[in-house]
Amino acid sequence: MTYSTKPETLQLLQGGQALFPALIQAFDGAAKWIQLETYIFDFHGSGAVVADALVRAAQRGVTVQVLVDAVGTGPLPADWQQKFSSSGVQWCAYSPVGSSFGFLVPERWRRLHRKLCVVDERIVFCGGINVLDDFYDPNHGKLEAPRFDFAVTLTGPLAAEATDAMALLWWRVQAGYSARQRHLNEAWEKFKAAGYGGRTDAKLLAQPVDSGLSGLAGSSRPKAALVLRDNLRNRHSIERAYRKAIGKARQEVIIANAYFLPGGKLRRALMKTARRGVHVTLLLQGKYEYFMQYHAARPVYGALLAAGVEIHEYSTSFLHAKVAVVDGHWATVGSSNLDPLSLLLAREANVVIEDRAFAGELSACLRDAVAHHGVRIDPAVYSRRPLGRRIQGWMAYALMRLALMLTGQRY
Repeated sequence: MTYSTKPETLQLLQGGQALFPALIQAFDGAAKWIQLETYIFDFHGSGAVVADALVRAAQRGVTVQVLVDAVGTGPLPADWQQKFSSSGVQWCAYSPVGSSFGFLVPERWRRLHRKLCVVDERIVFCGGINVLDDFYDPNHGKLEAPRFDFAVTLTGPLAAEATDAMALLWWRVQAGYSARQRHLNEAWEKFKAAGYGGRTDAKLLAQPVDSGLSGLAGSSRPKAALVLRDNLRNRHSIERAYRKAIGKARQEVIIANAYFLPGGKLRRALMKTARRGVHVTLLLQGKYEYFMQYHAARPVYGALLAAGVEIHEYSTSFLHAKVAVVDGHWATVGSSNLDPLSLLLAREANVVIEDRAFAGELSACLRDAVAHHGVRIDPAVYSRRPLGRRIQGWMAYALMRLALMLTGQRY
């Protein structure tokens, strides 16, 4: 596929402290339609401020559709259920697990992990930032330092693609729920009433959701591509985008990723690139958050370090970013971690950008984080890590591989 689009505006946003005011401004200016997808929607602190802006928009007659992951986001609190219902905010949960034994079914492991928002089919927000206060964590409470994360906002032709993809998923989720309730026609009517009208045709329902990346390079004007990962036609789209950019690197690759456990092809691409003299730097999660993600990543450090890859662990707060810069002109910002859940099971969304100014700004943020908030992993110290840590790492890695086998995935 050939795809290239020139954004009219393009802005990097660091953390919810930058994203949420921009979202609220867009919501307050919305005239017709707000589409929002997120893994976590939390109502503490700034999350409640974002929710209030959605209520205000719905009260003005704007169609507001919020799709959250049923695992990442718990049941809607009673007070917000009342506010959303009375104002007209439409709230839907993606793939509820059902009973407490639901996770015994591997199909239920597939989650909605996209953080996407489109306002009036014109303004797009995409990144790794949940609707969650920077200084609060549902599992750890108050944070002393803000979560490290990014999003991008842009306007231009890419907005139409994001609108179509989000509308299609919204309809599919609504149709699935209504089919279980035997109200499929009602779901279809809601889909049309939400603003699609004549666009609810076979062409929309059959369209691919992955934007190809050929044609991005070779122009001085900014270009952007929306890259979506699903479990149908676009299973490897985001990983391919990473591998293609890494394979073409000539000077530098810098990646910040929260949950890092790349498959063999991506690991080999990083190692091969480092061995041919490219400076490859990884900024990874240094604070313990989840057993599997934290420990399973450690066994892969050895081969990467031996190939000359620099690994730094972010230590100031939780690193939640999923971003990369290659050679100062190629950049990606999105929701996809470089681990099996993101690359093989979850619905994800990244924006790939070809622009030296944008890539330079993101690179400067990452360099600062490496210099002031990262702890470099010394290969000699890593090789002497305690036996208990090694066992934990291999146990977590083996459990991760076993889980993938149960889903029928190869990694």
